[in-house]
Amino acid sequence: MEKILRIFTKESGSLNQAAFLLGSLTLVSQILALFRDRSIAHFVGPSASLDSYYAAFRVPDLIFICIASLASITVLIPFIVEKMDGDKVTEESRKYLNDIFTVFFSVMILVAFFAFLLMPKLVFFIAPGFTLEHQEEVVMLSRIMLLSPILMGLSNLFGTVTQLFRKFFVYSLSPIFYNIGIIVGVIFLYPNFKIYGLAMGVALGAFMHFGIQAFSSHLCGFTPKFSLKINFNDIKKSAMNSFPRTLGLAFNNIALISIIALASFLKSGSISVFNFSYNLQSVPLNIIGISYAVAAFPGLTKSFVGGKKEEFKKHLKDAARAIVFWSLPVIFLFIVVRAQIVRVILGSGSFSWDDTRLVAACLAIFSISILAQGMITLLSRSYYATGNTKRPLVVNFLCSLFIIILSYLFIKMFENILFFRYFIESLLKVNDIEGTEVLMLPLAYSIGTILNFILHWIFVKKDFMPEESFITKTFFQSLGASFFLGLVGYLSLNILSPIFGTTTFWGVFLQGFISGILGIIAAIVVLYLLKSEELNVIIETLKTKFWRAKVIAPSAEEL
Repeated sequence: MEKILRIFTKESGSLNQAAFLLGSLTLVSQILALFRDRSIAHFVGPSASLDSYYAAFRVPDLIFICIASLASITVLIPFIVEKMDGDKVTEESRKYLNDIFTVFFSVMILVAFFAFLLMPKLVFFIAPGFTLEHQEEVVMLSRIMLLSPILMGLSNLFGTVTQLFRKFFVYSLSPIFYNIGIIVGVIFLYPNFKIYGLAMGVALGAFMHFGIQAFSSHLCGFTPKFSLKINFNDIKKSAMNSFPRTLGLAFNNIALISIIALASFLKSGSISVFNFSYNLQSVPLNIIGISYAVAAFPGLTKSFVGGKKEEFKKHLKDAARAIVFWSLPVIFLFIVVRAQIVRVILGSGSFSWDDTRLVAACLAIFSISILAQGMITLLSRSYYATGNTKRPLVVNFLCSLFIIILSYLFIKMFENILFFRYFIESLLKVNDIEGTEVLMLPLAYSIGTILNFILHWIFVKKDFMPEESFITKTFFQSLGASFFLGLVGYLSLNILSPIFGTTTFWGVFLQGFISGILGIIAAIVVLYLLKSEELNVIIETLKTKFWRAKVIAPSAEEL
């Protein structure tokens, strides 16, 4: 075990090595997340009860983001390191962690308690379009899930120690265990407790998430205890340092709450459709965008603090080019083989073919913003590295408000302007099924996110590199390769469809898999002919032992 853990403590200066390692660890968690969603789709399927389940996440998630991120890893580690003697735990560092633990735990319990009491009132803001029966269901589910932010928040706190002592392998296990807990709830608790079994699975997953971090922290010599005398000056510094970032995360969550509230007025199952497609598009975002943004952040910070402007620019350019290089092919691939992806991952049991087509259409719309979402995670961190948290905060607030307004306007346009409705339905080939109004929600989210990226991009260009070309060459090379990926994939689907058919799992899987592989090969050939620098860098990185790279994992509230 010591040899395994030692792998994750070796330093590496390569952005691609760190990003590849983080992406590999994230991939394992995302595979389990997909299996989790498949289990939910199979046993429950898009329905009013599943809508209640997804709506019930909103208040616990908001509590977690607003409070847990105030004691996030990126904020606490510098304070703890400052109070340590090298790698040795001191009484001062132990006292600081105990103070944080005491205040954090007390506040979290207090907020969760008031949320528990106020849930019958809050449900009218979360799901105003639900019937009274399903609103009561949301209240009960949310109350069970309120255990989650408490346990996940404590896990985030203990995870600071796990990362501080570079136990990245152990840290990466928490989201895996979280998903296992939910899967247990779906398979074993749902048959007996129905939809409430899923909420129990969430609480179980949160407990498992917390348990592994608490155990690891104890082995590292940090076992937080309640403090009787608290140094509130240190607590205030930590909270104020993290406050702008916390608000930025909260704005996005509030936008999602508003979207869910609007979806509660739509056809039963709309919230489920939205969440399934949102989770699917989050897979490449977590593997690509967050991996490169997190891997680049330490380098950006060190370069800025050291006054090395050119090095700062290089870190930013390298990460941006990598995100563009990977994201554009994913966008084209997801749009072309969207039905195959959804059917293979979710299509069984209670999940019908109409559900598949609707989720696939939502996935296609979400996909157009994958690049924008990945770049936002990087560009906002470029400001965090310089200590300027105000600019991304303002941009995130304005764009979150824009998403809420667009969601309402698009639904009204879809319901009242027939030409607009027929155009969208025909474009996505869903004009013969019900519930297509839900397509307006990912459309509003994607457009708002793209605007967010554009504003971030304009400000970054102005503040850091006004006279330099950022990613033009990489963008057009990747776009050209992605076009051929989409073209080859689309032609392959049409050729293979009569051969394999669309009525069996293996037939759908082989269509999508072979078409995707042929499209990827075509893209690689185009990139090779264009002499893509990014392709050469990735080939060289794959030749190295990238799994030995040191990596700082993202905090739990970002996953």
